[in-house]
Amino acid sequence: MAEAAGEVAQQLVDEQLAAEAESPLAEIRDGVSAFLDVCVGGDFQRIVLVDGPRVLGSDAWEELVDRYGRQLLEEWLDRCVESGDLESVPTRSLARLLIAMLTEASLAIAAALDPAATRAELGVVLDRLLTGLRPA
Repeated sequence: MAEAAGEVAQQLVDEQLAAEAESPLAEIRDGVSAFLDVCVGGDFQRIVLVDGPRVLGSDAWEELVDRYGRQLLEEWLDRCVESGDLESVPTRSLARLLIAMLTEASLAIAAALDPAATRAELGVVLDRLLTGLRPA
């Protein structure tokens, strides 16, 4: 199970790293959008969001979230701060909060009667939150 969840997460990470973006913040915004897209249905939702935590247990699950979520997001946020895309904030704390919001968004999408509409609404809110962190 850990291998399957890791493969799915790595595929998403690889796709984002290969994509061209205009700025570090645009990379994060694109990554959030791609994550929400895969939450709408399919294997990712079942393997990573539903079966993963239950089958792997909390320690192994947290390790996967750290490896494919928090650490990568923290690196991207550091680049945003260094480039001036974001106000200087504690990126470790921001990454933790963003992961929590993405996790909640993914669960809301999975439980929704209309996953695509829920994904669209959550995407607007998360994007607004991210762009609101830019310097004035």
